[in-house]
Amino acid sequence: MRADAMLPALRLTGAEVLRDGSLSRGEVGFACGLIDDAPHPEVDLRGFMVLPGIIDLHGDGFEKQIFPRPTAPFPIASGLSATDREAAAHGVTTAYLAQSWSWEGGHRGPDQAEALLAALAAYPALTDLRVQIRAETHLVDAAPRLLETVRRFGVDYVVFNDHLEEGFQMRRRNRDGFAHWARKAGLTENELFERMEAARARTRDVPRVLCALSNGFEALGVTYGSHDDPDAETRQFYAMMGARVAEFPTSRRAAAAACAMGSPVVMGAPNVVRGGSQAGNISAQDLIRDGLCDALVSDYHIPALALAVWRLVDDDTLPLAKAWALVSENAAKVLRLRDRGRIATGLRADLAVVNARTRVIEATISGGRLSYLAGEAGRRFLAASGAMRMAAE
Repeated sequence: MRADAMLPALRLTGAEVLRDGSLSRGEVGFACGLIDDAPHPEVDLRGFMVLPGIIDLHGDGFEKQIFPRPTAPFPIASGLSATDREAAAHGVTTAYLAQSWSWEGGHRGPDQAEALLAALAAYPALTDLRVQIRAETHLVDAAPRLLETVRRFGVDYVVFNDHLEEGFQMRRRNRDGFAHWARKAGLTENELFERMEAARARTRDVPRVLCALSNGFEALGVTYGSHDDPDAETRQFYAMMGARVAEFPTSRRAAAAACAMGSPVVMGAPNVVRGGSQAGNISAQDLIRDGLCDALVSDYHIPALALAVWRLVDDDTLPLAKAWALVSENAAKVLRLRDRGRIATGLRADLAVVNARTRVIEATISGGRLSYLAGEAGRRFLAASGAMRMAAE
């Protein structure tokens, strides 16, 4: 993060503040990047809500910033800048970029994953940008490289994917979709099929390699999970090896099994906003109603995070405090991020300032740094800044 962007000590007053599970009129002070209860120069935020900053545990929308077209890549640094700005504009203060580690190669292969991690290490982000690695289970030969990459770059979140059979089904049933997939990977259809066949030939090695990776992740303190569990048996298989997070279970049975095993369930916010899964899987809102979903993530569309909260509120699925917790406090608990997710003294100053009338996020503060400012909130912050300058003179 940029050391030169820290806000001076401030106190946000007059707003409705989400604290300790309820929304009430209050004040939030912060200094040196942390929330405190000391007296500071004030910003009048009557008519606004101050909510914990959004924590996005899985978003692959950044791919579109780096590869707006499959054959037209842009520099990774410019893609990170665009992602940083988009996240901030939608109240996100911590974002995990879901980068594949796949036998597909290209923009979803190990080379691209390492290039993204290297670029992120050098990028002066305002949002706390991190990388989640989505490791395809059948890329067994690259397992040692994966462990070394996780260690070298300090990756703290990995999920296991197995999209191989899905690829074979697509080739049989949807040749146009398969051809599009090949083009996105920069391959011919035959080349993609050959990679799939080579990956399938290593199926017998997968359990052994997954156990070795699990042991390595445990030693490194990495949180890991699985992606798209289709049934209870699959969730149990991953849970037994320590992969505790159930990301996007595709059936109610899988989600229920995850909850019974103490595995946090993560679903996509676009699923809530659109009223269902674009892939025809289980409805996230149904799982939320049944208490089978712990956190929501952007998946492929960052604006969906806040929109999903308001959809849950308007549908009387959850009150605002519980709905917002799905993208803040609960998300922090999934990855055991103890320094964020709530508004409490001593935690990171991660805040989203929301216009109470329009529901638009008009300011985002990430670790005490102003990452986004617009609208009436912008006028209020600037007015307070002018008053402080006059007082100093």
